[in-house]
Amino acid sequence: FHETALVNDKWKMVGVGEGDEAHLLENFGAVARVFAKLPATSQEVIADITKRMGAGMAEFVEKDMGQGTRSTEEYNLYCHYVAGLVGEGLSRLFVATGFEEQIVATDLATSNSMGLFLQKTNIIRDYLEDYVDKRAWWPQDVWQIYAKTDDLGEFAQPEGRPQAMACLNHMVTDALELIPECIKYLRRLQNDQVFRFCAIPQVMAIATLDKCFNNGDVFTGVVKVRKGLAVKMIMESSTMAGVETWFHRFAVSIKSKIDPNDPSAERTAAACAVVFDLCKDNRPMVTRGPGFLPFAALTAMPFAFLGKMNTKLVGGLALYVGTYFFGSLLGQGAKPSAMRKKIL
Repeated sequence: FHETALVNDKWKMVGVGEGDEAHLLENFGAVARVFAKLPATSQEVIADITKRMGAGMAEFVEKDMGQGTRSTEEYNLYCHYVAGLVGEGLSRLFVATGFEEQIVATDLATSNSMGLFLQKTNIIRDYLEDYVDKRAWWPQDVWQIYAKTDDLGEFAQPEGRPQAMACLNHMVTDALELIPECIKYLRRLQNDQVFRFCAIPQVMAIATLDKCFNNGDVFTGVVKVRKGLAVKMIMESSTMAGVETWFHRFAVSIKSKIDPNDPSAERTAAACAVVFDLCKDNRPMVTRGPGFLPFAALTAMPFAFLGKMNTKLVGGLALYVGTYFFGSLLGQGAKPSAMRKKIL
């Protein structure tokens, strides 16, 4: 794909996907034409990430994902392919275009963690939708610790709720432990627009984790951040002080909901304590100027084509460039009643 469609403005695919995904594939020539106008350094980054992401996604196309990934290692690898590589690609673009210093592109651990934090949040929140669609990602070596049966769908049943909650909190805690690397990444950013582009999805992610933590609604439908709160977070996340304030506040909220009898209680409390050390409540907050990096979202568009192999793969990319992540958090997604009817 990176050697054909990206450089051929006549290339298109009809009859694959639906909605915006189908529209993109049917009109992909427009993306190729924009790609051709980009500097050679940007083209090199996009082609490289597209190649590696496609190869990684291909590993999962033929796998039976009905009961999740086989292990936490495979779970992390999947998240790397669909989101960590996007973090690396965008970081390299930020540097190649002169917006950020070289360390942003060379420290791959931090850019990977940025992507994994967002992707894991989506996977946690989308438990029911993904299970119903037989493309689950919760790792078996985690959920089988808590389940009484060999079926991940057990958690969606009322009688399975106690073990479901324990597993959910384990998953949320695992994601929370990525925060130190994410904060390190954000503190390095110098350009205001790059900062906002990267910071706002991170704040939305911890807000979603707070909403999911110890919340049985994850197993009956779709958990969403309130639109009013989302707008407030967007407006107040234009500086590092603002971002730290939101991380601190949501960590406080998560800690307040820890059940002392939860198997992950100590680990969750430790993760929150790390956030408290890194992030202070800096209210009142001062905002920077508005704006995102339109070019970054645009240059990432070619990656979306690879989502034809699996709709969750599109989520792994699009959450990082904004469209999928913001849209899903603010109200898009399958209706809870429909999913409950399928699973029951």
